[in-house]
Amino acid sequence: MIRGGKSFVSSPPSFSNDAKKLLVCTGNTVSIFSTDTGLQVTELEGHTALVTSIIVEPAPTPASTILCYCWTSSLDGTIKYWDFSVSELMKTINIQLPIYSMVVPSFLAHKSENSEKLSDIYAYISVEDTKNEQNKQRNELSGKILKCNLSKSHLVPGVILSESKKPEKITISSTGKYIGIHEKRKIRIWEVPTKDLKNISPRKLKLSHTKNLSCIAFHPTDRILVAGDVTGRILIWRGFGDKTFAGSNLENEKLLKDEDEKPGVRGNGDADSCTTWHWHSSEVKVLSFSSEGVYLYSGGKEGVLVLWQLDTGKKVFLPRIGTPLLNFMSSPDPSLASVSCADNRIHILKMPRMEILKSISGIKLPSPVPEMFRGSCKDFVFDHTAGLVAVRTENYCIQFYSLFDDREISEVQVCERNHQPSDDVTMILNLVALSFEGSVMCTVETRMAEEGIGGFVTLKFWERGSQNNDFSLSTVIYEPHRDAGVSAVAFHPTRGMALSASYGGDFKVWVSNHEIQQNDRLIQRTRWACHAVGSYRKKPMTAAAFSNDGSVLAIAAETVITLWDPEKNVLVAVIGSTREPIENLSFIGDSNFLVSTSQGSNSQLSVWSMAKLSVSWSYKLHTEAIACSEKDSHFAVLVVLPESSKADVATSHSGAILLFNAGDPVPVASWFVAKAKGGGIAFIQRNRSLDDDMDENEGQVLLAYVNGEHEYAVFNPHGVEMQERKVRHTDSVSVTGPEVTGQIGYASIYGKLPEFKLEAGAESATLSERPWETIFSGPSHSLPPLTKLCSDFLESLLKKRTGTLI
Repeated sequence: MIRGGKSFVSSPPSFSNDAKKLLVCTGNTVSIFSTDTGLQVTELEGHTALVTSIIVEPAPTPASTILCYCWTSSLDGTIKYWDFSVSELMKTINIQLPIYSMVVPSFLAHKSENSEKLSDIYAYISVEDTKNEQNKQRNELSGKILKCNLSKSHLVPGVILSESKKPEKITISSTGKYIGIHEKRKIRIWEVPTKDLKNISPRKLKLSHTKNLSCIAFHPTDRILVAGDVTGRILIWRGFGDKTFAGSNLENEKLLKDEDEKPGVRGNGDADSCTTWHWHSSEVKVLSFSSEGVYLYSGGKEGVLVLWQLDTGKKVFLPRIGTPLLNFMSSPDPSLASVSCADNRIHILKMPRMEILKSISGIKLPSPVPEMFRGSCKDFVFDHTAGLVAVRTENYCIQFYSLFDDREISEVQVCERNHQPSDDVTMILNLVALSFEGSVMCTVETRMAEEGIGGFVTLKFWERGSQNNDFSLSTVIYEPHRDAGVSAVAFHPTRGMALSASYGGDFKVWVSNHEIQQNDRLIQRTRWACHAVGSYRKKPMTAAAFSNDGSVLAIAAETVITLWDPEKNVLVAVIGSTREPIENLSFIGDSNFLVSTSQGSNSQLSVWSMAKLSVSWSYKLHTEAIACSEKDSHFAVLVVLPESSKADVATSHSGAILLFNAGDPVPVASWFVAKAKGGGIAFIQRNRSLDDDMDENEGQVLLAYVNGEHEYAVFNPHGVEMQERKVRHTDSVSVTGPEVTGQIGYASIYGKLPEFKLEAGAESATLSERPWETIFSGPSHSLPPLTKLCSDFLESLLKKRTGTLI
């Protein structure tokens, strides 16, 4: 099984001592990337839950920067020590409490006494006290900051720095002298002693603000603290801790300053002054000082990195990053830094020019969609031949992501629009469709009307280049179905033909025309034009699909399925009738079956026989997605489990994948999955370059599952690898199965039927006692009338008994 799609930005990354590697938290693992190429070098596997912190052990001398040791913490309650140059786990400390944040002050302190005996290494960790059931039930003070002796692998008994309602992120100064947390409108700061021993507790102070705080940062050399709030303001406290941390060395008049001599400081806050900067329009998420403390970096929802000059307040911008910023990390090399973005991307920056050198891109996260468009928007489609998934992103792009390599291949900007930090959505990228070989892409975008004016739909065709594999815009069609929205797009499997269906009650068939122009060089261009228009009783067209040979076009007209000849645009037949509008249609491989799904209060999965033009079998299921094999009669459905059935499966499993043979309503295999809502499945061709242990005798088709958060798993649906590997993986994209030895089909969904056992003395029926097997055999014109056969048939079904009735 191949897994991927993890978040790269769930926690801040960390640079190696030589700044040639970047360590990134990726789910249960730590992925190590090269800062030169942006490609993954290796991976650290060992944690069983989300990794929350990475701390690289600094090199004691400049000559020892090649040393590669780090500490990691995780929600599995462990702290691990690694040699990441060889991906070797060297030590594990079991805290038995989920760890949300960790800092090690001694790694940052300047060691002037190298000749002294090395003291123990202490870490401060932010944990969730899950053992205290009383606090857990009351939801009070479950977050704690504890002290851990890393050298001796145990918690320091009796040391609790802080308690809060939930675990908070710990921020540390670049010298390791101060640590702090922010909780709503308050900041707590501790001074770590120069010699941090187990029996010494840091001194602390508090600062307050009128708004909820979102992040804090310490100046590298002076007692200056900056904090960002949810309204976009940046607060700068200068001279904090003169009363608390300085001791008796200060004069009494300085200790007794009144509020008039502490401008901007609220309450009895221990600081000389507090000033405010305001440029950001919304919550500040990033604050970080430069190494010398002259500049301050800030960022937020606007997607702009702002460089402030601390003394003058002058600003320099890195604009058009295109997504909200989450973290900024400096490196041991002053010329490199990294910025983490909300679209699951990390940019490597060239400093001080703030130029983007490389980008490490994970799969893009789902983009928000207004309620009125949720039924007509699809987050992603699959390129079955190349093993890619095309993801609709928030900044109006289509990201092509390799399911085999777990990395971004390319990105297509569908419409040129700058990132908008406001919550007002003005444009929606509704649909994306790919041709069978992946050379043509079609997109549908809707511009929202502003005060009832200016809304329209645009249909675009894109062609993939033969050399660079990038898509270029071929044809733009404004309002292809007048004022109606586009409900579905389907491509012909063998020729340049596509179909668009609309909620307005019509569909259009588009064909491609190749043009060759001679302007100093030969240029071949493709243009798409309307070939035919059709409708059925003015009903909304909700889904469409071509047959595998392209000879039949199936279009769902709300609750019925219409079959068309795509070449002549002639209606051939009308079949079926469902209770709810049909949302998905697909022909099943080389079989004579068509599968449809509908959602609503009467959700239904139906398989239709094209030979009989009637339904073959159906289930009442809430089907999220369907996938049909190209070369056989197998198809798979992603089902969202009803609430009543979730009690019988693991709490993390919200859905199931059922694998069917088209002619049989009993599933061939089934798998329970997590986060099924908004997910998708597809059969994709095996990548022959993969060096994995998948059974080569089990065919070349794999099944890909992408969940609602764009985490994915690729596996062989006909092999045994699921049972071999499922024990190693317990993360949220878990695919448990196949359930071939347990309940399948009807029993897996509705429960087991009661068993009826024959009596001990009962004899099995012989051939002569089962006349119904031959009573209807023979040509129809030779059979007796049904009125004569009926009594004989019913009598043959009854069991004859001998005995006395009591």
